[in-house]
Amino acid sequence: MSIQSAEVALVTGGARGQGAAHAEALASAGYHVVIADVRDEDGAQTAEQLQALGLPVRYVHLDVTSESDWLQTVADIEAADGRLSVLVNNAGIIRVTRLLELDLKEWELLQTVNATSVLLGIKAAAPALARGGGGSIINISSTAAHRGAEGYGAYSASKAAILALTRAAALELAADGIRVNSVSPGGVDTPMNLDEPPGGTSSGAPLGRRARADEISPLVVFLAGDGASYVTGADYLVDGGVTVR
Repeated sequence: MSIQSAEVALVTGGARGQGAAHAEALASAGYHVVIADVRDEDGAQTAEQLQALGLPVRYVHLDVTSESDWLQTVADIEAADGRLSVLVNNAGIIRVTRLLELDLKEWELLQTVNATSVLLGIKAAAPALARGGGGSIINISSTAAHRGAEGYGAYSASKAAILALTRAAALELAADGIRVNSVSPGGVDTPMNLDEPPGGTSSGAPLGRRARADEISPLVVFLAGDGASYVTGADYLVDGGVTVR
């Protein structure tokens, strides 16, 4: 059944970790949420768990590096739900390799999954957001975009690119009523970060620990909604104080 009046949010990388937490928070705030990922089994399970809580969440397969996948996903959402209101570009991967040992294929993989996917998401979603009268795009970057760490050169570059894309998109899409912001978490306790070696970007946080994924999500909900109606082109650090050192 089409739900024409609902605010609809698309969350990439929503099968687990931060994406799943953002999906739950947005659904709890009243959004109809589409979680997208390539981890189909995890994604379907996450959607079922949230549905069991009475939350309006469904799962779709989306390869964020595929422009055709993006266009089809957005078209399907508009057909099913009548609109798209919010895009959370959360999908990403991490690799830790020192620069002199970095293989070009690893570099390209990180740039494609982490940064090019954000560009493709903006290009696919912005016309739909404009057709719905405007909306919000939230790009998940990292404190790695703000500070150096050995072994994180490729990852940091991909996350810094997200900041640049956010600023440019905020300028270019403002006339369509589309706000574009980014969030830069520090270390977050998610499956993606379980194998992060000591000395990574989250080490030494003044608060003494990694964040829980649900500690990032309230900011995502804020940036999605009317409370942030005059906020665009901004980046928000949620890092336990890492970057103040």
